Amino acid sequence: MSSLSRELVFLILQFLDEEKFKDTVHKLEQESGFFFNLRYFEEMVTNGEWDEVEKYLSGFTKVDDNRYSMKIFFEIRKQKYLEALDKRDRTKAVEILVKDLKVFSAFNEELFKEITHLLTLENFRENEQLSKYGDTKSARGIMLAELKKLIEANPLFRDKLQFPTFKNSRLRTLINQSLNWQHQLCKNPRPNPDIKTLFVDHSCGQPNGARAPSPVTNPLMSAVPKAGGFPPLGAHGPFQPTPAALPTSLAGWMANPTPVPHPVASAGPIGLTAPNNAAAILKRPRTPPTNNPALDYQSADSEHVLKRSRPFAMPDEQVNNLPVTILPVPYAGQTHGQSSYSLDDLPKTVVMTLSQGSAVKSMDFHPVQQILLLVGTNIGDIMVWEVGSGEKIAHKTFKVWDLSACSMPLQASLANDYTVSVNRVVWSPDGALFGVAYSKHIVHIYSYHGGDDLRNRLEIEAHAGSVNDLAFSYPNKQLSVVTCGEDRVIKVWDAASGAKQHTFEGHEAPVYSICPHHKENIQFIFSTATDGKIKAWLYDNMGSRVDYNAPGQSSTAMQYSADGTRLFSCGTNKEGESFLVEWNESEGAVKRTYFGLGKRPVGVVQFDTTKNRFLAAGDEFSVKFWDMDNLNLLTSTPADGGLPPSPCIRFNKEGTLLAVSTDDNGVKILANSDGVRFLRTVENRSFDASRVAPAAIVKAPSVGPFGSNNATIGTTIGDRAAPVAAIVGTNNDARTLADIKPRITDESAEKSRIWKLTEINEPSQCRSLRLPDSLTAMRVSRLIYTNSGVAILALASNAVHKLWKWQRNDRNVTGKATTSVAPQLWQPSSGILMTNDISDTNPEDAVPCFALSKNDSYVMSASGGKISLFNMMTFKTMTTFMPPPPAATFLAFHPQDNNIIAIGMDDSSIQIYNVRVDEVKTKLKGHQKRITGLAFSHTLNVLVSSGADSQLCVWSTDGWEKQASKFLQIPNGRAASPHAETRVQFHLDQIHLLAVHETQIAIFEAPKLECLKQWVPREASGPITYATYSCDSQSIYVSFEDGSVGVLTASTLRLRCRISPAAYLPPNPSLRVFPLVIAAHPSDPNQFALGLTDGGVQIVEPLESEGKWGTSPPAENGAGPSTTSGVTGSEPPQR
Repeated sequence: MSSLSRELVFLILQFLDEEKFKDTVHKLEQESGFFFNLRYFEEMVTNGEWDEVEKYLSGFTKVDDNRYSMKIFFEIRKQKYLEALDKRDRTKAVEILVKDLKVFSAFNEELFKEITHLLTLENFRENEQLSKYGDTKSARGIMLAELKKLIEANPLFRDKLQFPTFKNSRLRTLINQSLNWQHQLCKNPRPNPDIKTLFVDHSCGQPNGARAPSPVTNPLMSAVPKAGGFPPLGAHGPFQPTPAALPTSLAGWMANPTPVPHPVASAGPIGLTAPNNAAAILKRPRTPPTNNPALDYQSADSEHVLKRSRPFAMPDEQVNNLPVTILPVPYAGQTHGQSSYSLDDLPKTVVMTLSQGSAVKSMDFHPVQQILLLVGTNIGDIMVWEVGSGEKIAHKTFKVWDLSACSMPLQASLANDYTVSVNRVVWSPDGALFGVAYSKHIVHIYSYHGGDDLRNRLEIEAHAGSVNDLAFSYPNKQLSVVTCGEDRVIKVWDAASGAKQHTFEGHEAPVYSICPHHKENIQFIFSTATDGKIKAWLYDNMGSRVDYNAPGQSSTAMQYSADGTRLFSCGTNKEGESFLVEWNESEGAVKRTYFGLGKRPVGVVQFDTTKNRFLAAGDEFSVKFWDMDNLNLLTSTPADGGLPPSPCIRFNKEGTLLAVSTDDNGVKILANSDGVRFLRTVENRSFDASRVAPAAIVKAPSVGPFGSNNATIGTTIGDRAAPVAAIVGTNNDARTLADIKPRITDESAEKSRIWKLTEINEPSQCRSLRLPDSLTAMRVSRLIYTNSGVAILALASNAVHKLWKWQRNDRNVTGKATTSVAPQLWQPSSGILMTNDISDTNPEDAVPCFALSKNDSYVMSASGGKISLFNMMTFKTMTTFMPPPPAATFLAFHPQDNNIIAIGMDDSSIQIYNVRVDEVKTKLKGHQKRITGLAFSHTLNVLVSSGADSQLCVWSTDGWEKQASKFLQIPNGRAASPHAETRVQFHLDQIHLLAVHETQIAIFEAPKLECLKQWVPREASGPITYATYSCDSQSIYVSFEDGSVGVLTASTLRLRCRISPAAYLPPNPSLRVFPLVIAAHPSDPNQFALGLTDGGVQIVEPLESEGKWGTSPPAENGAGPSTTSGVTGSEPPQR
């Protein structure tokens, strides 16, 4: 249905509601599927009208559409069943059990048995999990809260929970405007026309004399308010200039529109509704079509919506397991099901103190490597800490990189006083860059390459005076840097070149903070000034779209919840009053004000959000916490004392760690139980204390020691050179770098003598688990962890997919993949398998390939035949497309648009395909043999391809032209097989590229494809079968035909650990088994999975006591890793 047709339905809904056609309103809501009326739904649930509830839901979703829908229907039917039991109506209960609940038995048979067992109990409350079930009314209320969360998280309800904002009686207004227009067109218009019908166009009869036209005032249209009158006809002309599209929330901030009287018009979730001109968004079908391979539900927008369960403290991995872990809900207090939370979720235990040396001004945890903390101080220092070990791994003091390029005012200012303060440090979304805003004019952008490898990227003289804030954003899918300053201006810069893209002027006071964000396809920036003014800007030259006052005219910082659905701000005014509030975006008004902040004469309160559930603020020498949905203070912690009046605070991405600044120029790390476990694992990787600044580890009594008595000597993340800062020796005496240089050289030489390759030859030297498998065992061709880390997907050579899922339990509290608990080989109730089309090809001869959507909901796959799109929950084939020839040999989703996929073909071409419109956009030709690898870099905006011709090609994703190509250099004396695959994978920095060939591992720098390093294995290992980066890009896992697995340090390509097949495979002399593919765990850098030739999948982890795979070899001659082009680093002889 077109956008205008859809809007017409909303106009009709409003008209029917105003005319009190209640039943018809809800029938149209259900049949159109455009608006889900939460208030009506709540009414039916509260009244127990179960048949009507399911009938209404059927207009929007079915039981097996997705995991959220399944949970919604399960909760409703379970409640209906429990109510029948409570009324002692056994007959009705049995009917519900057989008719309604049996469908869920296929997903959780044990649960169904337990539900059935309730029939045998005199009172179902005898079941421990239902012991706190209250009366019917309270039980329905608790269930309703859970249903609302599931509905808001369900992508099928996207854009359907908020009724569009428009004025009362809009349909009548449009009809009156039409009649006025028709009357204007009359040849002889009468002053008071008599309108008797709408079925034909109006026309005045012949009068006795000509009269001037007058507005139509027919009784039928009398409900239209006359106060405002109709605008001049010209205002409705087709040629009026149209302003840029605005999110409704921004429009609401400029003028509060008349609320729509339609039910639930303002009861939906806070958020920006789709702009009226976003036709592509409004056209989305409710269910994926079967005749067109449209991937509407795995677009970036879909993943954004899928994460909306997180405001209710339902972790991603838990949601991903909903079909498997539907458990009876304990009816206790305010909690309901698995979306409950407790104060234990808050990081309040002090586990470590880092000594900064100067006052902390800003902090930010790395978005991927969540143990890395970036800190900026009041003397211009920036440091990167690894909080697992307390090691300062990088340190930069303020220095202007190119003084001659600076303006004269800045040069004069620096000549007079070279000291500056850091106002803001922040990582880019992928952690490859970070930005620093200083108190004098300057912004520095660094690139981070792991370990202590910080490189100067950009120096920008951004503002006259202080640069008060800095953030990253993605307008037009290009990474940009947004800054604001004392000069009252906001500016946008290209993150790659440093070129200025936009300047926004309009504030009348220094701009205090900025908050870039996006809703659907609209990118915008909120800005706040020291006079309390809030403005909003689109990336154009049309000026501010919002002019609003912050509470108390305060200097305010704004921040969205992690899922982007809720907007908060916190600030302090000149009188020392602080305000922490949530905004109603659709109205530009404060939705709720939180209580508990103190009043002080100086300082601005800093705040942060986590888990889409909690707010935290540094206030009154402590950290205070709020539940986002409760106005009152939840709890607070003084963090063992020593905090300043308004401490700087920052959560890590998972909310398990919290960094807090101290009044003695330090940082305390607070953790919850998950954070403590995480740090304990990380701490097993010990560090050399002589190379780092002091870090006092404060252990709470309940935490226990973090260290490991038998930890081997080595660094925490790869090999690191000594920081430039003052270094503390083993006897804690502070010395300068010059003092300690000879000592480092001696230690390096000593380490070179004692370092030894770690050999793992026995099962007792590592942890491994072979995944249970009841299906036909065929060699594993492709293997991947789901992005959430809770499951593993394999594609066998017979074109069948296998999915293993881990469940959350006492032995596995995270629910993520582990060797300590066996997963379940998962199949839906239908018993169907995800099987690729094989057409007339022999699957043994095909080149299998697959790609997983970022939300783990869909997999695109091929095994020599057509490409199939599967639903990962139901295993249903959503669509198939692209029959061979040519056959697909590699698949990759575009990083910014999951509707664009790159498809490598066996005829050596690459097809760029838009699945939404079922169209090949372009074909790329540059290889001589079939494509065997594809990798996108969203930082460089390139696609790198590799082929069986041992060639790498770089393509621009803007125009798809070829930028560079290079053939791999085959080592002397090594012969490659004619169809040897070459695979490519980008490092986390999105610049360095791992190339894998059976003869070598090589590191290239994109986009010019300069070869930085090359590693050639010993011939005794046989050819390389596969290699991949660990999730933190610090290690490379390599498998060989002799069954062994090597672990290389990525920064140096030095082998540090070799795992023999005897360590993970049972002895079987008659069968030669080796890995064909390796997959790295998405969040545990030391776990990997192997897909074997015998059809098995094996997970391998180091011993808990070790915590990692060996130790990195020392850098040669005390120097850092070589980056000479084409250097061959063959592995050292075995010791």
